[in-house]
Amino acid sequence: MGQKVNPISFRLQVHKNWSSRWFAGKKDFAKWLAEDIRIRDLVEKRFESRPTINKVEIERSANLITLTIHTAKAGVVIGRGGAGITELKKDVEKIASLPVRINVEEVKRPELAAKLVAENIARQLERRANFRRATKMAAQNTMNAGAKGIRIQVAGRLNNAEMARREKIIEGSVPLHTLRADIDFHSARANCPGVGIVGVKVWIYKGERSDK
Repeated sequence: MGQKVNPISFRLQVHKNWSSRWFAGKKDFAKWLAEDIRIRDLVEKRFESRPTINKVEIERSANLITLTIHTAKAGVVIGRGGAGITELKKDVEKIASLPVRINVEEVKRPELAAKLVAENIARQLERRANFRRATKMAAQNTMNAGAKGIRIQVAGRLNNAEMARREKIIEGSVPLHTLRADIDFHSARANCPGVGIVGVKVWIYKGERSDK
């Protein structure tokens, strides 16, 4: 049996934080959790044509839900004259049980965000790009951006092969067992025509964190 643990949940309370921050009793917990999932799905689907959303954080207080969207292209989310964010707020408030405030934070180095790197590779694979070229280019760009290490794994019927297989590329070091290590992780799916689903996993090591 495998003993694999998600690198982000493994580091919670060490130097990572939850993406949903609130406390609820038994009566509200299931309802609020379902709300959070629907809000995240709405944001992801709205911008799925161009992978720009890195993280969606939800924080609840007594009378307000604060939604923080971390994106590589803030202009795409905000829209012309703020029209995009206003429309998004209306759609989110149809789902949410409280008034919503939306903050947009720009990701300055998208090459160091595992979610953006994984989704970028997945979109290239959907356009029938060679998986080796796509992974090598992504790994090189991430290392050039200042990462200490990156590991990319793709699995499925690669390059239209008859049998599915798993390939990985590692640049630098990725110490998964070191809790101080700041490691970002994400997995994405590429729906390749005629081949099926190809899975993409990305680990990015950004150095050791001393804060707790």
